[in-house]
Amino acid sequence: MTDSRQDSRAAFDRLLDYIQSDVGFETGFYNDAYLDRRITARMRRTDADSYDEYLDQLRGSDAEEADLLDSLSINVTGFFRNPDAWEGIRSVLRTLTAERRSVRVWSAPCADGREPYSVGMLALDDDEIESRRVSVLGTDISDDALAVAREGVYETSQTTDIAEELEPLADSARYVEQDGDNFRVRDEVKSLVEFENHDLIRGEPKRDFDLVLCRNLLIYIDSEYKVPIFETIEGSLREDGYLVIGMTETLPHECREAFSAVDKRHRIYRKA
Repeated sequence: MTDSRQDSRAAFDRLLDYIQSDVGFETGFYNDAYLDRRITARMRRTDADSYDEYLDQLRGSDAEEADLLDSLSINVTGFFRNPDAWEGIRSVLRTLTAERRSVRVWSAPCADGREPYSVGMLALDDDEIESRRVSVLGTDISDDALAVAREGVYETSQTTDIAEELEPLADSARYVEQDGDNFRVRDEVKSLVEFENHDLIRGEPKRDFDLVLCRNLLIYIDSEYKVPIFETIEGSLREDGYLVIGMTETLPHECREAFSAVDKRHRIYRKA
């Protein structure tokens, strides 16, 4: 909880109960620190001084419920986020396209689509990756995020410099059309990528993926729900398929026998 507020644990729990039952967000999957940061940000925007006051605001405003749901959705992303990690992903794609006729990549969660589009751009940009063999699926639980992803239009702002995000590419203009502060992903990249709604915690495994990117999700998830995520991923990977997690993340102890480390520095594992 936030130390500067005198709210009781009971008030926070009442708010979480309402968010789960009426807003439709599964608060139990996420750790309290993450939830409190996102809720507190909305409280500052609405000038609410306590959890109970903010709960009253939620009950009276469909618009605020929608804004809170958007805030709680994990949407921190970017093109080529953590550029160093993409050198590891590049190596995996080179290996896979050299060995297999079809290479299926799953980005989960994909937020607004910039990670799966990054995979497509990398495949097209690297002469050692057979891009015609690559297909990418991006999934997320947020339909609003998926709508942005399908549109493929992004805007530079005070907090997001799209041109800077695209710097790992030799010539980003080949893949993204710029009009002032707006950047539109070109159709050649879009043709490699599809999007759909999927809940990584409660949803069924996918099938026959060669590479799964599940990066920077685990840091927000309560420990007891990390194992189901990796069980879903394991069930979704082909034999000898690859998994990439975030640079600061680790595999749950219970799942370490299912994956062997290929590149510890870049957090790349292979299905055992």
